[in-house]
Amino acid sequence: MGVTLAKGGNVSLSKAAPNLTQVMVGLGWDARSTTGAPFDLDASALVCAGGRVLGDEWFVFYNQLTSPDGSVEHTGDNLTGEGDGDDESLIIDLAKVPDRCDKIVFPVSIHLADERGQTFGQVSNAFIRVVNQADGQELARYDLSEDASTETAMIFGELYRYQGEWKFRAVGQGYASGLRGIALDFGVNVS
Repeated sequence: MGVTLAKGGNVSLSKAAPNLTQVMVGLGWDARSTTGAPFDLDASALVCAGGRVLGDEWFVFYNQLTSPDGSVEHTGDNLTGEGDGDDESLIIDLAKVPDRCDKIVFPVSIHLADERGQTFGQVSNAFIRVVNQADGQELARYDLSEDASTETAMIFGELYRYQGEWKFRAVGQGYASGLRGIALDFGVNVS
């Protein structure tokens, strides 16, 4: 069992798993238990340097499933949150991540949030976790517990390099401006 983090907490993945080469970043939530449209949460990844995405092609999401070099791969879109465990996941090949990348940010947004009147305040049991692909061991986990009554997108966490080590930080920062707001903040060209 890995480290359970509080908001803002971080852990060295390199120390937890010294020969770490690939991780699976899993994101999950519970299916809607009340009436109304199901929650369609979408996980994505922004491969960044200096707080900006390396380029539009480095924004990995359900319509662009891999980074140009194949270091970041989205495994597919879950539309409802049904079932146990991870609802969406991304595979990160740490050895392939470009040297100029200093962090990979993991936003999650609610598809059609405004049209459906949905916010993260209505979503239950949302989490992000990092798993060692080699042995399936969970290295870190962050359970979102904030009241996000106006947020339609959130940055759940980030993988980052620090002095040659890969670390994971629990972020939990909400955006009322949806995925578009996050993308714009990180320099993605949004039409």
